[in-house]
Amino acid sequence: MTSSSSFFQQLSSRSQSINSLLCIGLDPHFKELNLPPTANETERAEAAYQFCQRIIDATHPYTVCYKPNAAFFEAIGTKLGCATLRRVIDSIPSDIPILLDVKRGDIGTTASAYADACYDTVHGLNGDGVTLSPLMGWDSVEPFITGKYANKGAFLLCKTSNPGSNDILALTLQNNNNETLFEKIARLANEWSQKAVVSDNVPSSSSSTDNNNTTSSSSSSSSSPPPKLGLVVGATDPQALSAARRAAGPDVWILAPGVGAQGGDLASACKAGLNDAGTGMLIPVSRSVSGAADPGAEAQRLKDEINAARSAVLEARGVKKRKQIDNTNEDHGGGGGGGGVALYQKEFLEFSLQEGVLKFGSFVLKSGRTSPYFFNAGLFSSGSALHKLGKSYAAAIMASELVDKDGKVTFDVVFGPAYKGISLGALVCAALYNNFGVETGFAYNRKEVKDHGEGGILVGASMAGKRVLIVDDVITAGTAIRESYDLLKSIEAIPVGVSIALDRAEKKSLDDPLSAVQAVARDLNIPVVSIVALPQLQEYLRCSSKYDEEVLKHVTEYRSMYGV
Repeated sequence: MTSSSSFFQQLSSRSQSINSLLCIGLDPHFKELNLPPTANETERAEAAYQFCQRIIDATHPYTVCYKPNAAFFEAIGTKLGCATLRRVIDSIPSDIPILLDVKRGDIGTTASAYADACYDTVHGLNGDGVTLSPLMGWDSVEPFITGKYANKGAFLLCKTSNPGSNDILALTLQNNNNETLFEKIARLANEWSQKAVVSDNVPSSSSSTDNNNTTSSSSSSSSSPPPKLGLVVGATDPQALSAARRAAGPDVWILAPGVGAQGGDLASACKAGLNDAGTGMLIPVSRSVSGAADPGAEAQRLKDEINAARSAVLEARGVKKRKQIDNTNEDHGGGGGGGGVALYQKEFLEFSLQEGVLKFGSFVLKSGRTSPYFFNAGLFSSGSALHKLGKSYAAAIMASELVDKDGKVTFDVVFGPAYKGISLGALVCAALYNNFGVETGFAYNRKEVKDHGEGGILVGASMAGKRVLIVDDVITAGTAIRESYDLLKSIEAIPVGVSIALDRAEKKSLDDPLSAVQAVARDLNIPVVSIVALPQLQEYLRCSSKYDEEVLKHVTEYRSMYGV
């Protein structure tokens, strides 16, 4: 796959576009080739190619990537083994990433030679990513993800699916954390990804450490570019899979072999390994597809089974897609109804409190009400805070009715109304692409007409005839959203929804049963999706040990008096 995007961006984009987490292995076992033991190398090579081609032709609509295992091709023979693997790779559609299962692990010029063999487009195999053993350290991984291979990626063997993995990978380290070796490897996936960024941006940093005084290396993983490394963690050990996910964080992709023939349970694996967006995980399957009478039908069945499992996980976590409601007695937007707190909502509340954006106390609002909390989005004023804010918006959007049954967003352009919405819209557009592989346009308006240059009040992507999502921080009276709606309609754009950070979920007045958010949703007939609403804030306080009972009491009383 030739692309300027990184390997993991390619994976994310492909996963999003076909709504799948399925990875299909290309493993031409000799016993599956229906050849006599006396078959020569030419016959073995052709049989292996036809074996793989049959699978590719039937399954390419359903797989995120293909994972050819180099060992089975090398076993064909010294003359045609690697040539057959390259022939198979060249036959794979160009929009599907290729993960070479080679499990390399060496240092220095040897590691560089292995990288050339895997990636070089002329003399090598032309792969997009590889599997690696990390046990020889950073310098055994570096050549595969830096320099001329900076856009490539690798999955580190972390806690593999075989029973013998416990012999070494499950050993407890004598460090301050008393973590297992596989948990250490999971953490290193982020640390080494940051080293790779430093190596590519600082000329002399091929042996740099994480203390290098640069933006890339000193940032936390939450404010760094997408990881260049993923993890191989067996679906056969859900407990280890869950521990690896916690250690690695939500952004690292996990390849989880072992479902099916090795006895791994799909539902348990998804529960343990998926991030809160329902992504970041690949389920590789080989034998059940290659041995099926109809490989395409089997691949589709597996894709659907995986999607059912991930939907169940998201629903259990409270990240289920919300239904659009027409009547005024139920929630008209993200988070305003039920009180469950999804992981992305919890993280949003916590970093909002850390940044001082969300405060508890006694605050007199413009309406004259005395509120026990106050939210000021203008205090999201650092790079890391803005990065996290964009991720939160994106997660809320992807968990809402703004995503259709096929997993695709229902809008083409993100619109940020002047002034606050401009930066928010840009953040959301970037976060959707960075975290979910969703590519949309971005546009905004000026409040003053420009009489020079391109002129007019609209800047950015064309919106005429396109579906548009409006992004803002909060809805107080709904005036700004209505003005944006009218502006979009005037240019024949199609407003399809609104995304905001916080829904206070309170009545406009004691005589009006609707909130400002519900009124906008009703009047404009579009969904309003929030990252959090008052019910989630109340539930967060109920489950948190950081705040005393008085804070929860005041918020509960306020919701009882003014909440919708």
